[in-house]
Amino acid sequence: MARAYVALGSNLPSPAGSPAETLRRAQTDLASLGVVTRASSLYFTQPVGNTDQPPFLNAVVALETELEPQELLTGLLEMERRFGRNRATMPPKSARTLDLDLVLYDSRVIQTSDLSLPHPELAARRFVLAPLAEIAPTLVHPVLGKSMADLLAELPQDGPNGRNAVKRI
Repeated sequence: MARAYVALGSNLPSPAGSPAETLRRAQTDLASLGVVTRASSLYFTQPVGNTDQPPFLNAVVALETELEPQELLTGLLEMERRFGRNRATMPPKSARTLDLDLVLYDSRVIQTSDLSLPHPELAARRFVLAPLAEIAPTLVHPVLGKSMADLLAELPQDGPNGRNAVKRI
């Protein structure tokens, strides 16, 4: 079994309900891909990139899985579609019903056309690092050699509504 970390985000209602209901349902549905062993709190987050959209709710889960990284990614993308998101037809960084990002898979480093592990923006995203550090503070980034808690501490604070602003709820 491998341990994967999956970041979840939502800022639009889905067939499961509100963004909070969507994230709770998605965590339950991840059982089809493995066993969720840890789940973070929900975090209220300002959008990054396209800021003309509602705020997000974000979380991270640890998932024990027998799936290989590419198989897991395929399963995550299929789950997004079931919740109403189609990456092929939606602009990047737009509002979404459900966003599932595979951010780490054991200590593997992978670079293919559709999968980069660790996630290339992991160390710059407080909305991923805060929930990840909550459930796995001593987990070490396989490229940077720093713990999630250390990476989070290194991120600049830029005010309550800036790109790194998150609030645990």
